[in-house]
Amino acid sequence: MMIDLPGERSGPTKTATYNWETPMSFAKLAVQLTIGAAAMAPIQPALAAELRNPSGTVPTEWLTLVESSGFRKTPRYDETVAYSKKLADASPWITYRSYGTSPEGRDMPLLIVSSSGAFDAKSAHDNGKAVVFIQNCIHAGESEGKDASLMLLRDIAITKSRASLLDNVNLIVTPIFSVDGHERFGRYSRINQNGPEEMGWRVTSRNLNLNRDYLKADAVEMQHWLRLWNAWSPDFHFDNHTTDGGDWQYDITFASDTHATANEGIARWLRDMYFPTITTALEADGHIPATYFGLVDGMDPSKGVRSGGMSPRFSTGYVSIRNRPSILVETHMLKDYRTRVIATYNIMRHTLELLNRDTDALLAMNRAADAASARLGDPATKERDVVVSLKADEATVPITFKGFASKRELSEVSGGMRVIYDNNTPVAFATTWRHGMAPKNTVTAPLAYIIPPQWPEAAAIAQQHGLMVQRLKKKTTIEVEGYRFSDVTFATRPFEGRFRTTYTTEPVVESRTFAAGSAVISLRQPGAKVAVHLFEPDAPDSLVAWGFFSSIFEQKEYGEHYTLEKLSREMMAADPTLREAFENKVRTDKDFASNYWARLNFFYKRSPYWDDRLNRYPIGRIVVPVALDTEPRTPASE
Repeated sequence: MMIDLPGERSGPTKTATYNWETPMSFAKLAVQLTIGAAAMAPIQPALAAELRNPSGTVPTEWLTLVESSGFRKTPRYDETVAYSKKLADASPWITYRSYGTSPEGRDMPLLIVSSSGAFDAKSAHDNGKAVVFIQNCIHAGESEGKDASLMLLRDIAITKSRASLLDNVNLIVTPIFSVDGHERFGRYSRINQNGPEEMGWRVTSRNLNLNRDYLKADAVEMQHWLRLWNAWSPDFHFDNHTTDGGDWQYDITFASDTHATANEGIARWLRDMYFPTITTALEADGHIPATYFGLVDGMDPSKGVRSGGMSPRFSTGYVSIRNRPSILVETHMLKDYRTRVIATYNIMRHTLELLNRDTDALLAMNRAADAASARLGDPATKERDVVVSLKADEATVPITFKGFASKRELSEVSGGMRVIYDNNTPVAFATTWRHGMAPKNTVTAPLAYIIPPQWPEAAAIAQQHGLMVQRLKKKTTIEVEGYRFSDVTFATRPFEGRFRTTYTTEPVVESRTFAAGSAVISLRQPGAKVAVHLFEPDAPDSLVAWGFFSSIFEQKEYGEHYTLEKLSREMMAADPTLREAFENKVRTDKDFASNYWARLNFFYKRSPYWDDRLNRYPIGRIVVPVALDTEPRTPASE
C-alpha cells in the first residue's frame, strides 16, 4: 500500500502556503486533509444530486452503457471501441487511433482530444497547451476510469458542458490499456469489488501485471505504451484504479510521488497546489477523499495507517523518474459502482480545471525537471546523488480516522481472527499515521554507462525507454567503475515472470576493454534517472535485480579434487602468508573446517585459474570525461 500526503492547508486553495517539514504540520494535515473535512455522512445530502449526475442532461443517444444500465454494467472491448469511434466521428475535437496490437491481436485504442486540432505530439506541444495522459484499465477489472473517461470526453466534445477543459489542455486517453485482460470478462474477476456486474481480469493474457512492468517492460502492451509516451512526452499523467483493503468512509483516495525519489520542484507543486486544491473540490462535490493509505494491521484500523514509496515498476513511480507528475487514483472497491465512476469523473474534471489555470507553472516545472536530470551527465555538476529507494520512518503522528464500526471474533473456518464491518455505523476514532519516507539507497550518478555488445537486451530496453544510445566504432580500453557481487540469492518462485535476485555489491575501479558496438548511454539527457534505475544494481527495479544478468552468477569451470589438492600445497609452499590465512580460517570457522570443497576452493579462488568475470557486473560506469569514437546518436524509435 502507498500513501503520500501533502502539506498543511492554510488558506485559499490557489494561494495556500505550507510548512512541510514540521511534525505539527503533519499532525494537522492528518486531521484536515488526509482524513478529510467533509461531514461524517458518506455523501453530503445537499450535494447528492450533483454526485448522482455530474454530466447533467445528456441526449439519450449519447448515454454510455454504464449510464443507460443504471451504473450496473461496463462495456466490453468492442462496445468501448465503438463508442470511442462514435465520439471521433461526431466531433472535430477527437480523433481515434490504435497505438499498438496486443498479443491476442486486439488494437490498443487511443483517443486524442484537442479543440485546436493538435492531433500529433509536435502540434500538441507547440500550441502552448499542456498534454495530459489519462490511462484506464491497466488492471482491466478496475473499469470505472474507462467509463468516467468516456463520459467526460462526451461532455467535453459533444454536449460541450465541459468544453472549457480544453482551453489550455490537450488530452490523450487510453480507455483500455490491458485489452486482452479486459476480455477475460465475467462475474468472478474481482472477489473484493462491489460491481459492475461483469468486468475484466487483473493481468494480461501472459499473466503479467502491467503495473509491475514499467521498467523491465516484458509485456508487449508495455512496449507499445513506452513508444506512446516517448512520442508524446506528456506533461501530466493519470492512472485510474480501484483499491483493495478494509472498509472505511472514504470513497476515493489518490497519491503521487513527492518523496526524495521525485524532482523537488514537481513534488512541491503537488504538495502545495495539487493535493489541497483537489481535496477541497472533491469535498465540495460530496465525496470523502483521502490520500492513498494502507493499514498497519489489516484486521484493526485503530492500530494506524501507513505510507510508502513508489518504485518505478509502478506507473506513478515510473512517470516520476520521467520528470512528470503522475496521480494514482484508487476508488474504494466496496462503494457502489455509481459512486466510484462519479468520483473518478470528478477527480479528473477538477484536475483538468486546475491544469487549465496553472498551465504555465506545470510546463515550467517540467522543463526545469528535465534540465536537472540532464545535468547529471555534465562533468561540472556537483550534485550527482540520485535516491533510488526509500525506507519507512517509523515515527507517528496522531490522526482521526473516518471508518466504520467493526468487531473482531475468532473464525471457526480459518481458525484465526476475522473482522466484521458495520458500514451502516460511521465512526471517527483516534489512531496514528506512519508518514515518513527517508532515502534507503542513494547512488552517485556516473557521466555515462557503457554496455558490452553481448548484452543487447540491456541496450534495447534503454532505447525502449527513450534513452539515446551511441555505439563504439572500435575496440576501446578505458578505466571504469563497476561492481562485484557477493551473497547472491535467487528467488525460489517467479514474480511477474522472473526470478528476482538479491545480492551485496562492492564497487571496483578497473581498466576494461570494450568491443566495437558497445552501447554508450550518456546521462546528459532528460531520461538520465531512468538510466540510473535500470543500470544501478542497488535500485530496486534494476535489470540485474529482475534477472536480466543471471548468467554472470554461474560458475562454468571447476577444478577436480585431485588437481586442487596438488594446487593448494604448491600455493602454500610458495606463500607462507596464504598458508597462515588458511590455517587461521580452519581454526576459527567450524563450517569451513568441515567443508571439503570449501577448503579446496579457498585456493582455487585465489589462483590464476579462477574466473575473474564470475559475479562481475558487465556494465561499466564512466565517471571521468573521456573521448570516445562513437556512431551518431540513435533515436529510441530505431
